[in-house]
Amino acid sequence: MDFLPFSVASILKTLQQQSLSASLVLSVTLLMSVLYVQLETSYVEEPLPFDNLSEETNDYFVESQLRMSLNSTLDSTSSEVPRLAYLISGTKGDSLRMMRTLQAVYHPRNQYVLHLDLEAPPKERLELAMSVKSDQTFREVENVRVMSQSNLVTYKGPTMIACTLQAVAILLKESLDWDWFINLSASDYPLVTQDDMLYVFANLSRNVNFIEHMKLTGWKLNQRAKSIIVDPGLYLSKKTEIAWTTQHRSLPTSFTLFTGSAWVVLTRSFLEYSILGWDNFPRTILMYYTNFVSSPEGYFHTLICNTEEFKSTAIGHDLHYIAWDYPPKQHPNSLSMKDFDKMELGALVARKMALIRALSAGMTLL
Repeated sequence: MDFLPFSVASILKTLQQQSLSASLVLSVTLLMSVLYVQLETSYVEEPLPFDNLSEETNDYFVESQLRMSLNSTLDSTSSEVPRLAYLISGTKGDSLRMMRTLQAVYHPRNQYVLHLDLEAPPKERLELAMSVKSDQTFREVENVRVMSQSNLVTYKGPTMIACTLQAVAILLKESLDWDWFINLSASDYPLVTQDDMLYVFANLSRNVNFIEHMKLTGWKLNQRAKSIIVDPGLYLSKKTEIAWTTQHRSLPTSFTLFTGSAWVVLTRSFLEYSILGWDNFPRTILMYYTNFVSSPEGYFHTLICNTEEFKSTAIGHDLHYIAWDYPPKQHPNSLSMKDFDKMELGALVARKMALIRALSAGMTLL
């Protein structure tokens, strides 16, 4: 029985060691718990900056800085007489009417870009360029540019939008001074002088966009938004009509579709946004309208009405007088002297003007 005291002592010693270890473990555990609680409390009281991010006050992302820069541009005002930038476009046989329109809207303060599409023969495009170059005023002021790259432009197709954006890019690339952009066709003719037009725009905010717009509804919503078309002008070298596919697509849910006149008067700030597209929305809308019938009547309209910074700047008028049949046909009526008294006050441009040929005199009346 001598072994019993030894065994009891050993057991007691072991228990003491275990008790010491347990106390040590318990102490460490309690210490870690206190530290954890302190850290957790500190985290709750002083949250990381990312927990307080908001769309309104966000200094962590580049878009917020760009938006602030855009807002400062929109808030800016100028006491100077504004400058206008024109795109005058035409197709085969339109060179004379393009020169007529150019001369009618010409002013030394403005900028002009002329585009004669690829359907026109090279001779006609060269004659247009030579007509501009031979004009002494155009040559001295150097504010008229003829696009050397002729694009295929398909009626109702996205190639019309692509051509317009290219002209805007040229005007921005050359750092030209202008406030509003106006797109015209060879069939357009001004109803007021450029001096009067500049006077009118001088009394307006530089942020106002004139673009007829309304939500796409009814038969247009089903026929245009759900249909899918392909513009051969994007990949062929010869002009053909747009192609319709048998498939249909669903309506977009991330933005609302708008429609209106293809003729617009847009501010430089909005078009800079359309070209640069720092939030990618302009490119998203452009890609969507690539397969959209009559995209010139929807691209800018949908873009401006779905952009928070610009939707309040859109005035629902295209500043054009256009005579339509009732119900409207595919194209407007050609204007003549009988329409003179019907032209509305407030319109700056009328279309479409016919090219009248006086065969007996052997000349063309422009």
